[in-house]
Amino acid sequence: MKILLIGNGAREHAIAEAFYKNNKVQIFSYLKSKNLGIVSLSKKFEIGDYNDFEKIKSFAKKIKPDFAFIGPEEPLGNGVVDLLKGIGIPSVGPTKSLARLETSKSFTRNLLRKYRIDGNPKFGIFDKKNIKNAKNFLDEIGQCVVKPDGLTGGKGVKVQGDHFQTKEEALGYCNEVLQSHLAVIIEEKLEGEEFSLQCFSDGKNVAAMPPVQDHKRAFIDDRGPNTGGMGSYSCENHLLPFLTKKDAEDGLRITQKVANALYKETGELYKGIMYAGLIATKNGVKLIEYNARFGDPEAMNVLPLMNADFVDVCNAIVSGKLNKIKIRFQNKASVCKYLVPEGYPNNPAKNERITIGNSRMPWNR
Repeated sequence: MKILLIGNGAREHAIAEAFYKNNKVQIFSYLKSKNLGIVSLSKKFEIGDYNDFEKIKSFAKKIKPDFAFIGPEEPLGNGVVDLLKGIGIPSVGPTKSLARLETSKSFTRNLLRKYRIDGNPKFGIFDKKNIKNAKNFLDEIGQCVVKPDGLTGGKGVKVQGDHFQTKEEALGYCNEVLQSHLAVIIEEKLEGEEFSLQCFSDGKNVAAMPPVQDHKRAFIDDRGPNTGGMGSYSCENHLLPFLTKKDAEDGLRITQKVANALYKETGELYKGIMYAGLIATKNGVKLIEYNARFGDPEAMNVLPLMNADFVDVCNAIVSGKLNKIKIRFQNKASVCKYLVPEGYPNNPAKNERITIGNSRMPWNR
């Protein structure tokens, strides 16, 4: 079996390792930049941009893969799944329209509101035409969170009390966001413990993986700017210290309802990973955001624990038979911790070695 893997991060390395456990699989990878871990597991690889559709199409036609697995959000948002579908290659990953679950926070908030799905906070969507109404909305909801409507690499969200203090600062950031994005979302600030619930979806059936807690702040004690992730952990009982079984089940229920709503809204089946960023509050589980792919680093927490053949899981997603296979995970805890260069995430040093004690590690990302 041939698999085309698109992506070059640590997440895609974990995906490649999961595929590599099946000795009947050949991995062909398309990377934005060279990842030696992925390349070492690949029969062939190609380096290129995620928006270079001709290069991706040419590589895919040469390989003739049984299916493609799209790792990062950028090619999903660009419509790579649609491109591959046009040449007869199915993908584990949503189409460009369905990827709006991640690429457009306003789309997701409106979807939950339209189909009356639990988990939405109070929110308002503002653009350059109605931004003057944002002040009144801020007065209504108290403390807030400001989110650009679009991809920001996990670094665009700002929280009152952490990244800014006053409503005037919130409005200032809203206007800053609107210089580069079509809209900005203001949401009530939710208090509680955040967790990630990644789910497989074939469009009708949804299966949950063990919950993971990711730590995005750059410094200890949850201080500093948001990053793409500094570390994460999962627990051997497939819960988290603050999480009840009901919380996890409620999170899965929200995702199942969202999958159903996406089909009603678009007529398309969501085939891929639905990753819900959730928060356990005193008023129940609420939705912070959705990602249309595995988390990085959360993929590294769950994939090594999976007992099922990952290739079989992906085939079941593509064929719409996710309910026909058993997906189990080992009762083990997992921890990921990142090494990052000085100045990360705002101004990271590049092409320098990271020194730990007496050892020196090359920095290649």
